[in-house]
Amino acid sequence: MADKRDFYEVLGVRKDSSESEVKSSYRKLAMRYHPDRNPGDAEAEEKFKEAAEAYEVLSDPEKRARYDQYGHEGLRGNSGGFHDISDIFSAFGDVFGGGGIFGDLFGGGGGGRGASLRLEVAIEFEEAVFGIEKTVEITRHEPCDTCEGTGCKPGTRPRKCSTCGGAGRVRQVQAIFQIQTTCPACQGSGEYIKDPCLRCDGAGLSPKRRKIEVGIPAGIEDGTRLRVSGQGEVGANGRAGDLYCFISVREHSLFQRHGDHVLIDVPISYPQAALGTDLEVPGLGGKTHQLEVPKGSQSGDILQIRGEGVPRMNSYGRGDHLVRIIIEVPKKLTPEQEELLRQLAEIEETNVAPERKSFLDKVKEYFALEES
Repeated sequence: MADKRDFYEVLGVRKDSSESEVKSSYRKLAMRYHPDRNPGDAEAEEKFKEAAEAYEVLSDPEKRARYDQYGHEGLRGNSGGFHDISDIFSAFGDVFGGGGIFGDLFGGGGGGRGASLRLEVAIEFEEAVFGIEKTVEITRHEPCDTCEGTGCKPGTRPRKCSTCGGAGRVRQVQAIFQIQTTCPACQGSGEYIKDPCLRCDGAGLSPKRRKIEVGIPAGIEDGTRLRVSGQGEVGANGRAGDLYCFISVREHSLFQRHGDHVLIDVPISYPQAALGTDLEVPGLGGKTHQLEVPKGSQSGDILQIRGEGVPRMNSYGRGDHLVRIIIEVPKKLTPEQEELLRQLAEIEETNVAPERKSFLDKVKEYFALEES
């Protein structure tokens, strides 16, 4: 991550730039370095990907705030990333709108490729920690079983369009120019269906419910986008789009996640904090850890169990298991407990602890100044 350029520098915008300024700058860079404009240019392709990664972060308010505070390190495991160029086209098609070559490519269905699908996938906290194969259900359009995707009534075939002669395009003369446009009769297919299939109404596609296996990697974070290649809608030439799974992680009753670390609050009594104690602390995956709480521990102190946290999704190893000490004050006392605490209070009045003595000295100095 240290080798990556600053995202604001990549897009050529200021840190206080608005969302529209960020979007406009990204659009210009993407147009400049688009693979179709720079065929075979590896450097342009890298700049195209670099700009997309920067835009992915700076266009998301939550990711942008984290990046502003922690830099690239704050995005570890929290950015979906891009597997290839088509991944970028599908993710940011809305930036470029429709029409023309860029509209086709960035719209997610260019060149006859099917549209991509989006799915929200909720997983449990420990499923995110250790990873899981998740079965999800989607509805997508696939070739109709009755007409086998032709759109025609069984036993019939499409007919050649009489308007364009099967070419799919027609010529229009304007002044001294001849302009070719998509045939308005057949919408560019070169054919028309006289007897449409009754099941799909001539579309050639019908909705079907499918179960898809999605591999959730260990260490994935809430909000991460996963791409499942070829599991989107089927296009005109049989090429399917992609399925994008947006992961949401449910909260855990005991654990909190902080990057690659996992945190648990453990309550202990005042005597345990003052005298020290040994605790059995619950860990991830049903494990338990033996932990020594040192004498004089304060409420809010954090103890570490190294290497027992969350696996690093884009790296090796695991974070730490953090144990935050919370000193509990009992709301009800037995007569014996109350008597012992009164005795302790009397001892503390005669033998004031250094921290308390310092506080009392400051109080005395404050009132002395007020009186003067």
